[in-house]
Amino acid sequence: MAKNRSTQGQIKEERFRKVAVRRVQEIIGKMRLLRNCANRNNYHYTEEQANKIISAIEAEWKKVKNEFDSSKYKKEEFKL
Repeated sequence: MAKNRSTQGQIKEERFRKVAVRRVQEIIGKMRLLRNCANRNNYHYTEEQANKIISAIEAEWKKVKNEFDSSKYKKEEFKL
């Protein structure tokens, strides 16, 4: 039965790697597109608008980071 759990863990890890790589690549691509918006030769924006964008992204990033951090602590639970 331990082997079955190990196999399931490996399958879940493979699935995680596949999904995570694709999603991170997509996010990085979108961030690069957003970075183009900072070009003042092509766009006009206020500092308030820029700060709103940055704040929204930082807030969402904190949520993602907290989820990964909290899952780390779940693994340390005591079990019999």
